[in-house]
Amino acid sequence: MNATELPIQLGLRLHDSLAAPFPERLSRVKAQGFSCVHIALSKIPGLPADVKALTPGYAMYLRHCFEEAGLDVAVIGNYLNLANPDEGDMQGILKKYEAYARFSSLLGAGVLGTETGAPNRKYDCSNREAVRSEETYIIFRKNLSKAVSYAEKFGIILAIEPVYKHTIWCPRRARRILDEIASPNLRIIFDPVNLIDPELTEGREEVLAEAMDLLAEEIAEIHLKDYVLTENPDGSHSMKAVGCGKGCMDYREIVRFAIEKKPYIQATLENTTPEDAMECRQYIEDIERQIPG
Repeated sequence: MNATELPIQLGLRLHDSLAAPFPERLSRVKAQGFSCVHIALSKIPGLPADVKALTPGYAMYLRHCFEEAGLDVAVIGNYLNLANPDEGDMQGILKKYEAYARFSSLLGAGVLGTETGAPNRKYDCSNREAVRSEETYIIFRKNLSKAVSYAEKFGIILAIEPVYKHTIWCPRRARRILDEIASPNLRIIFDPVNLIDPELTEGREEVLAEAMDLLAEEIAEIHLKDYVLTENPDGSHSMKAVGCGKGCMDYREIVRFAIEKKPYIQATLENTTPEDAMECRQYIEDIERQIPG
């Protein structure tokens, strides 16, 4: 099978691509064999990201550029802190979610993506007890509900990305928020590496299996990267994200899940470089070819 016949649509996080004028950047991503992108407007030089700039005309301009390049927008990111307890900050944050939901509908993005925050203004996740507390969860749920209402209003999908050090830190808590908000417009971005605690890597298979079981119906998009584990002077561990195939991850069961349960799902590579992006894509495609089906 060639890449166009494989059952996972592989894409690239656009700000990991080679810096170039925007249309040329898209052409280069397409030439590297990718079919879609994850775009964060604020990380692409020359692209406005402020709420005031998110006009229908701007959305149509971007949509035309993507269509000309033959690329889909798998994810448009708006990774703001929905667990921020400051009411003044939250007014501006929610205003941006509303604007991005409107913009996403005009752009034709697969999902509007976000993470799940920490209970402070700095997005500081160092106090794990506070991040995972019931109080923080309730604040997050209230604000996420408002963001989901914008997704419903504009007919788009808002997808949250669970991360081990954020408020939605494990598959069970992700299942809880999905059930409590109970909206068909709320889905999951499944980033396997982001669910792995650097101190508990030996249990990663169980965590990822649980995610694929509990969240199977709502997983709308996948992020693919790898990691390298390092030991700090105090004996703790840190995780450095790298491109797929350059670290410790075993992607066979995740690829199997995607092929069997999510055929033609869009999956965007992260933490690649312009030099190794094609190699990382080919690494995932080689695993796809090894899965019977």
